[in-house]
Amino acid sequence: MIGKCQELKDNEMHKAFKFRLLPTKEQEILLAKHFGCSRFIYNHFLAEKQKHYLENKETLNYHTCAGHLVSKKKEEGFEWLKEVNSQTLQSSLKNLENAYSNFFKNKSKFPKFKKKSERNSFSIPQHVNLQDSSHIRIPKFKESLRFVRHRELKGEIKSATISKNPSGKYNISILCVVEKPKTIKKTGKSIGIDLGLKDFIVTSEGKKYNNPRFFKKYQVILARKQKYFSRKQKDSKRRNRAKIKVARIHEKIINSRNDMQHQVSIRLVRDYDLIAIEDLNVKGMVKNHCLAKAISDAAWSSFVTKLKYKADWNGKEVVVIDRFYPSSKTCGCCDHVKESLSLKERTWTCSKCNTIHDRDVNASENILRRALSIKSSGTDDYGHGAKVRLNKAKSLKGIGNEVSKKKSVRKYVLKPVGL
Repeated sequence: MIGKCQELKDNEMHKAFKFRLLPTKEQEILLAKHFGCSRFIYNHFLAEKQKHYLENKETLNYHTCAGHLVSKKKEEGFEWLKEVNSQTLQSSLKNLENAYSNFFKNKSKFPKFKKKSERNSFSIPQHVNLQDSSHIRIPKFKESLRFVRHRELKGEIKSATISKNPSGKYNISILCVVEKPKTIKKTGKSIGIDLGLKDFIVTSEGKKYNNPRFFKKYQVILARKQKYFSRKQKDSKRRNRAKIKVARIHEKIINSRNDMQHQVSIRLVRDYDLIAIEDLNVKGMVKNHCLAKAISDAAWSSFVTKLKYKADWNGKEVVVIDRFYPSSKTCGCCDHVKESLSLKERTWTCSKCNTIHDRDVNASENILRRALSIKSSGTDDYGHGAKVRLNKAKSLKGIGNEVSKKKSVRKYVLKPVGL
């Protein structure tokens, strides 16, 4: 069984260090077996949970599935499950249990079956040790795995996760218990930021951060590689090579976007003690087919996530205001609200005080004022927006609705692992 996590002290935190993994040919085969077995266990018990619910109207919990896993490894034809780390298979069951838990809490959609063609990963919850500065030892591997140590590895190692990207690169993420970093010196400054498409960020001080549009930058190259990929014969070596080339372009786009967001987020955290942002309904905004590609390319949610955890690490504060607050249409001088404001209007004049506003700068200033008001009063009492329905906890009927969408429960076909 997987050991229970020890409670962290007040001055401790979990931090993951990601490194590039360089396995040998023999180690790649064993890694493929771990990927395959983890994927099989996840898909097999997902199908079992769906089938059990349709027949008995109740779900299988983790402990029941773990007992079935032990008996499954003893069955004839399933001896290959013993070739991999047993705790890795248990972690796969834990991931499935967490997926169901997140579904009931409205944090994610109903769990889906994993595919071999997508990102593969497996976890090692215990017995992960460093052999030297560039080699790590994990269970079931006779020789240590080599990794590129481009940064210092701090703290006590707790677990590790090995993944393989669609581009064919292996990575290892090592989870450690480290001391909380020293907070950055307070500056006493506050700032409001408005996320947009023309400019990625516009601050209340009038500074604008350019939107690089990385997907648009590589769109022509990506389309050409995808055309070559689509014309290759299925299951051929040339098709596999073309698929890797397409995946590398997508990886380049993601890496470039993350690098930009990391630089901008840490710069804001270092310069300001309070950062005010607006809660955007990105899921609803991407339904606009004219702007969906540009909104997805900007990746606002990813940036906000980076901004929040960096502010938390460094003792800074991020205040999120209500998404229905009319930050762009409210005059920053007299609080007059303009009735309508189209996306084409980049500047507008207040009909009450005749002040000319840049819509983005004005929005960021209003966001900051609203955040300071919330901070002083302790509540956001803005009630002029649309009413939001309360999220109700999902019951077991939610499983029935998801499973009933398919005519029958998927039957997972057994294939030799690693092929």
